[in-house]
Amino acid sequence: MQIILLEKVHNLGQLGDVVKVKDGFARNFLIPQGKARRATDRALEEFKSRRAELEAAHNKALALAQERAGRLEGLMIQITQKAGVDGRLFGSVTNYDIAESLKAQGHEVTKAMVRMPQGPLKQVGDYPITLDLNGDVTTIITVSVLGDTSN
Repeated sequence: MQIILLEKVHNLGQLGDVVKVKDGFARNFLIPQGKARRATDRALEEFKSRRAELEAAHNKALALAQERAGRLEGLMIQITQKAGVDGRLFGSVTNYDIAESLKAQGHEVTKAMVRMPQGPLKQVGDYPITLDLNGDVTTIITVSVLGDTSN
């Protein structure tokens, strides 16, 4: 399906790009979330008339993300989980746990923003975690996983 991107989409394209994607990806994700529209002649004309408005919204969101990145840069959060004597966790620390910990401290972060390429954390220790606040803005925080060995 041919679509017009209404905002930057990671690994797909920039605002205004006309790209071909699988039908299900467009119907179930991009179009319902307002990230894209079908690339019809009428939609292309409408996009051209709204391009300045969409670029202004994108620039505003980018400035907001850069401000949040400045507040989050170098932040260290501590998460306590049950652990064995060898430091292995019973369970794991996931992107949801990190997002909830940041929300408790007053930061606006969703679990989709937390990038964990090695998967959930399963050992006690300090880990650098990347937060993707916007398609163009990332920041690194430190997550300190503490073990609770009490029964």
